[in-house]
Amino acid sequence: MEERTNDATRKRPEGERVIDAPMVDIDLPKYISQLKSEESWLDNSRNSITVFKCDSMRIVLVGLHGGQVMQEHTAEGVISVQVLEGHIVFSARGEEKKLVPGNMVTLHEKIPHSVTAVIDSVFLLTMASKNRLA
Repeated sequence: MEERTNDATRKRPEGERVIDAPMVDIDLPKYISQLKSEESWLDNSRNSITVFKCDSMRIVLVGLHGGQVMQEHTAEGVISVQVLEGHIVFSARGEEKKLVPGNMVTLHEKIPHSVTAVIDSVFLLTMASKNRLA
């Protein structure tokens, strides 16, 4: 297996990091700190950092400011959402799940869902698929 890195960008100059290798060490507190220090978090409703990405799975750390909504959308793969900080409401199929640190929800592919942050929140989004993820 070839090691893959995520390239640095103008908005994330220190962004080069390993995102796929036989074993990837993910320091969540470090990434949460980075996420909250970036211009995208300071100036916008949310920010995210992909911490792992291969053909069949992606793990993304997402920060969402309180009162902000990720409008209804679908995912191509099965997802899990695990709250690390804050309080979110995850809505799907007419149900609302209130999630706080330590809570997690899973959802099968192509089911419309939305996320609302009650307060500033950080969650880990994992998406897996039998097919190649875009």
